[in-house]
Formats: sequence, structure tokens, C-alpha cells
Amino acid sequence: MAIEQVPDVVFKTRVRDESVPGPNPFKWQDKTTQEIFGGKRVVLFALPGAFTPTCSSTHLPRYEELYDEFKAQGIDQIICLSVNDAFVMFQWGKQQGSKNVFLLPDGSGEFSRKMGMLVDKSNIGFGMRSWRYAMVVNDCKIEKMFVEPGFSDNYGEDPFEVSDADTVLAYLKGTEAPTEKPARLEFVG
Repeated sequence: MAIEQVPDVVFKTRVRDESVPGPNPFKWQDKTTQEIFGGKRVVLFALPGAFTPTCSSTHLPRYEELYDEFKAQGIDQIICLSVNDAFVMFQWGKQQGSKNVFLLPDGSGEFSRKMGMLVDKSNIGFGMRSWRYAMVVNDCKIEKMFVEPGFSDNYGEDPFEVSDADTVLAYLKGTEAPTEKPARLEFVG
């Protein structure tokens, strides 16, 4: 049975607070599913990890690049979710120069697990992580899912075919998905 609504969880986030002394003026702030998705139309894309090659070279940057086009289609917010803690997500966002996409830490993997998207990636040393997918959420109800093929534990590849910004934007515009996607940079090392 397909999930029809985003699960209720509490996300542990960090927010800037100038009243906090020192070089790291941030405090913990719990954000509920309702606060994040309630009363809004949101695009969420989930990925296996911050700082990883496809996520850093293509997935997040393309959503940043097309942000205004998503807004023009009635999207209130774009969210990038990963099973990483708030500190990792903050540093990755800083390194990426992310200005428009909200980086949401799913540190314990609870949201990913309740979505049915938590997979074991021990084969590459990650442990439990989110499968790569995207979805359009309208007031906590899942309107459309874009799940990458091959969903399974320790899958040998990292498919990136349907959760990309161009495919999701084409859906929102009511057009066919593009046949040619932006080049994917590969990192060796």
C-alpha cells in the first residue's frame, strides 16, 4: 500500500540565534512535520548523503538553479532531506552556497524509515540512509512521488533518473520530462 501522507516526526534542526554567545550562534529547534509541510505545497528531494558526488555536483545545485521556476509553479518551498545530522547539513549547505533550498536533517532516519525509503548502504560504508527520491507534497498529502529505480538494500548503483529537478519541474508544468538531462559530474578518488 502506497503512503498517502508524510509521516508525523519531529526533526532536530539548528537555527541562527544572535542571543547565543560565541562563534556559533545557533540553537536547537524542533520542527514538526506539520510545521514543515502544513498549508504549503512543497517539493522534497531526498538523497543518500551530504558531500557525496551526485548529490553535490548535480542534485542539489540543479534545484537551487531552478528555484524561481519552481516558485512560478506554485511551490512554496524546496526541501533537501538526507539522513545526516544538522551540523553536517549546515556545513554542506555552506560549502554548496545553498540559498534557496532548505536542507532538512533526518539525523536518526525516522522520517525516511516511516516513508519506507530507508535502505542499508553498508556496501559503501554509509549504514542506513535514504533512497534517492523526490515528491510533491500539498498540505502534508503526497501528490506525486519520483522514486529512483532499483530500490533495495546495498544496491550496487546510485540511480539518478527521475528525482532530478528537471523531471519534477516538468511534472509541475504538465509537460513531458526532458529527454536530455544536465551532465552528471563524476568524481574519482
